[in-house]
Amino acid sequence: MAIATDVLIVGAGPVGLTAAMALTQQGRDVTVVDAQPEGANTSRAAVIHARTLELLEPYGVVDDLVNRGVHTPAFTIRDRDDLLIEVPFGRLPTPYPYTLMISQADTEAFLLNRLEALGGKVIRPATVTSIEQYDTHAVATFDDGQQIRARYVVGADGMHSTVRAAARIPFSGSTYAESFVLADVRLSGGIPTDEVILYFSPAGLAVVAPLPDGVHRIVATVDAQQAPAHPDAAFVQRLLDERGPLASPAVVRQVEWSSRFRVHHRIADTFRANRILLAGDAAHVHSPAGGQGMNLGIEDAVTLAEHLSRVLDGAPESVLDDYAQSRRRTAQRIVAATGRLTSLATASARKRPVRNRIMRAAGTLPAVRQALAWRLSGLDRR
Repeated sequence: MAIATDVLIVGAGPVGLTAAMALTQQGRDVTVVDAQPEGANTSRAAVIHARTLELLEPYGVVDDLVNRGVHTPAFTIRDRDDLLIEVPFGRLPTPYPYTLMISQADTEAFLLNRLEALGGKVIRPATVTSIEQYDTHAVATFDDGQQIRARYVVGADGMHSTVRAAARIPFSGSTYAESFVLADVRLSGGIPTDEVILYFSPAGLAVVAPLPDGVHRIVATVDAQQAPAHPDAAFVQRLLDERGPLASPAVVRQVEWSSRFRVHHRIADTFRANRILLAGDAAHVHSPAGGQGMNLGIEDAVTLAEHLSRVLDGAPESVLDDYAQSRRRTAQRIVAATGRLTSLATASARKRPVRNRIMRAAGTLPAVRQALAWRLSGLDRR
């Protein structure tokens, strides 16, 4: 006998947990599974924008996030010591006029705590091996032979989504030539603690941002053949030496955690195939420039939970097509925008002076700074 549930959510990262929390709070019967054992998740995403916090407000998790995270009131783009554009968030019409910097591990812990407080749980480890769809339901089979019958299945299982593959949905796009290094480090020197900085450099981009407990997050493009799988302090130091501030250089004192990964820019051809729906990295992946990835996924999750609840209450299934179409359009805009930002950041030495002059001039215009703040914060997607 298969276990029966309204919604099976595959994947218990921030996206899957958000969808489960929202649906459970709305009284739905939800089952959440994840292939990884407890504590196996790595900490990649570290940025939560204002619009994401607004969307999470009804679900009782925002206070924990806001109290734990670092509030950064500005995002700046620099070429070494040269300030090109400052994007201020302080005047945005939101209760959260800042970028919240917090580790993904903390974000997941708060979301899971809230889900469990609502009576939900995550089944781990549980690996989906196949999904069969029928007119009124879908049946997921697991590696131990167990089956779960669900009215709907949500694929929140990341870029290598088993759910997306089971639905035979193409994942169109390509892979960036560079790899990315991600490291949580302890720094001294000239890095501000109250802003997120994107450094432009012919050698590649570097993002430096404060995290709680005196840690900084470093994200940088690297040559896949030259970067180790787990970069050490010396490697991260070289990245900052060639891309970071010159007048007061940053010194890497300790590496808390590091990783190297490839980044794709891909979008699923559709976010819905009958009983299967996609959200987060299962539906779209892109450059980390601008810190939009997890935020876009959490937006997916909240929006999907609202649409699914309406359908479970008797609304026509075309409501789910509305979700799929609108979120895919949004993903297309974000993937294009992060791609442009990455291309700007890695402009050749020949193009660099012209790029800097244009950006510096644009950065003097309040309207430009305000428009960028709206877009980065996600408030333009209200």
